[in-house]
Amino acid sequence: MEDTFLSHLIELRGRLVKAVVAVLAVFAVLSFWAGDIYDVLAQPMLQTLPEGTRMIATGVVTPFFVPIKVTLLVAFVVCLPVVLFQAWAFIAPGLYAHEKRIALPLVMGSTLLFLIGMAFCYFFVFGTVFKFIAEFAPKSITPAPDIEQYLSFVMTMFLAFGLTFEVPVIVVLLTKAGVVDVDKLKEGRPYVIVGAFVVAAIITPPDVISQFMLAVPMWLLYELGIVVARSISRPSAGADIVPKAEEP
Repeated sequence: MEDTFLSHLIELRGRLVKAVVAVLAVFAVLSFWAGDIYDVLAQPMLQTLPEGTRMIATGVVTPFFVPIKVTLLVAFVVCLPVVLFQAWAFIAPGLYAHEKRIALPLVMGSTLLFLIGMAFCYFFVFGTVFKFIAEFAPKSITPAPDIEQYLSFVMTMFLAFGLTFEVPVIVVLLTKAGVVDVDKLKEGRPYVIVGAFVVAAIITPPDVISQFMLAVPMWLLYELGIVVARSISRPSAGADIVPKAEEP
């Protein structure tokens, strides 16, 4: 028993080392363009600033560390397939065949949905929110956002929208685990809609547009989760046919 536990720890360490090495290798390559990578991240904000205005850095080492943090995040996203493969290779031997059939699609689907949530936030939400804030700001001020605060803001938004797009996966998991059924999910729809707007009001900036852009997708993804859960839980053809016992 102790030898088996130790062998699992050794294998886990090996898998983690491979994942970390992959991330660091990509990070080492991308670090040469760390400044350009941050500029891409800052584009939604820069496009809403007055012409000739730039973002500022109030810390001494902030202009160095903030692009490095962004580059490390990008390296992790690029290596996400490698990280997930190492995780899958570690847990797969302990799963039954029917568990493997659903586990791998769920892992791949959750990863894809998280990335789609981040992309939706970057390409649609940021531009709309920053434009609204710029138009609402008094004309007597010149906005000059700090790059460290900007990074903290976009990371929070990326995480919020990435997790929001995981709603279908959560719904499917709850259904497959027997915690809820499709009928209960339908009955809980009004509470989910109210909860989505409450969560959006807490996480997003204090403007109606960003709240709607988080709450509405959360509700629609919940509906998508119900559709997927219904299709998965639907019995296959012939499942209700019980073979008759042979007469002696």
